[in-house]
Amino acid sequence: MNFERGFKSWAERTSQNFRRDFGLQAYSPLEPALLATHLDVRLCTPKEIPGLPQEVLDQLLKHDPSGWSAVSIYQRDRGLVIYNPAHSKGRQASDIMHELAHLVLDHKPATVILSHDGTLVMRSYDQKQEDEANWLAWCLLLPRDALTRCARGALSIEAIAEQYGVSKTLVNFRLRVTGVQAQIRSYQRHRQ
Repeated sequence: MNFERGFKSWAERTSQNFRRDFGLQAYSPLEPALLATHLDVRLCTPKEIPGLPQEVLDQLLKHDPSGWSAVSIYQRDRGLVIYNPAHSKGRQASDIMHELAHLVLDHKPATVILSHDGTLVMRSYDQKQEDEANWLAWCLLLPRDALTRCARGALSIEAIAEQYGVSKTLVNFRLRVTGVQAQIRSYQRHRQ
């Protein structure tokens, strides 16, 4: 992931700013639903979309529930995030926050392309935008301040994941890429 200079710092500051706007501590969990409400974005599952044909619901929720995560669209000038209820709660939080991050970043929506007979849907996307949305989403879910506080408190990976409503995989990743893991190890070595 190559980001423009300053993007990672901006993402951490944005995470802090949202928490401050909501009256939360810099290390407090941030629920995706709270941010969605603030951004005037409706969260829903495919079952909550009126008029969606049963065969589409079956494909999304029964036949291929691992084939998709979430999508954001605009409906009458209001954002809508449709997420996969078959995923774990931690994965849902990451998927929803990813879509909200696209909106915060004011990214151009992906292009949907239909085949000549109108049956095949393909989606093009911008990898840079996807990487930026991931990074911001992960900062929103697990800011560096929270990781530092949890690590100093000797919370386990499982406890951090539970407290912040994310996956253990995301906790491990964020501990590593933020440098918190190395910082805590260095601190522990110097205390011995």
